[in-house]
Amino acid sequence: MLSISNLNVSFGGVQALNLDTFELKDKELRVIIGPNGAGKSTFMDVLCGKTAPMGGDAYFNGKNLIGRSEIEIARMGIGRKFQKPSVFEGLSVFDNLLLGLKSKKGFLSSMFFKLTEEQSDKILEAAKRVNLEAELNTLAGSLSHGQKQWLEIAIVLLQDPELLLIDEPAAGMSDAETEKTGHLLYELAKDNGVIVIEHDMHFVEQIAQDKVTVLVRGEILTEGSFDEVKNNQEVIDCYLGAPDSAQTRK
Repeated sequence: MLSISNLNVSFGGVQALNLDTFELKDKELRVIIGPNGAGKSTFMDVLCGKTAPMGGDAYFNGKNLIGRSEIEIARMGIGRKFQKPSVFEGLSVFDNLLLGLKSKKGFLSSMFFKLTEEQSDKILEAAKRVNLEAELNTLAGSLSHGQKQWLEIAIVLLQDPELLLIDEPAAGMSDAETEKTGHLLYELAKDNGVIVIEHDMHFVEQIAQDKVTVLVRGEILTEGSFDEVKNNQEVIDCYLGAPDSAQTRK
């Protein structure tokens, strides 16, 4: 699904990203971990067209993403959920999903818009996938932090993405919400490619299906299973710290 080669990003002469190779299979859930400043968010910025690299290629389903706008990339099938939920808190869950529905957004289209049964069913299905079907008439501002995160994931799903980019979904969640989010991501990966940036190692252990990628100073330090990465001495030294450290306990 995704193939990266020689991808380089620098800011003010400081190297933020330098990826020789990175590959993601269709319907794979990949977790990317690493210390702050490792280049994780920069990587996602490149994939969604927010940041232009200095060089390199990023092929998505055989088409190069480099040089394309954020709108073009979204239309190609890449959806991104940022760390902080950005829902309209004064609107209901249903209305938030309605605004996220993939449709024409022009003035005339909005003036004469009429919700079809198919569109209504699609909104309901997205709400069900994130366990919010019972909250459709609830104001988004009344939702818990975790529910707001799920709502934003549902909004991204309504754009029909093939690849989901999700930034620190477990941040600020209760233990119960974190566990539910892990199950949600696992289910999403049955139909979509998913790349997750995360720091919570217990959460990483829950969702890591195959391979975990460790970024340090913009480069891939290592890749492997959760156990392989957790016990890698280089990863411990530069990121996880000693076995009884706070980072490891998260």
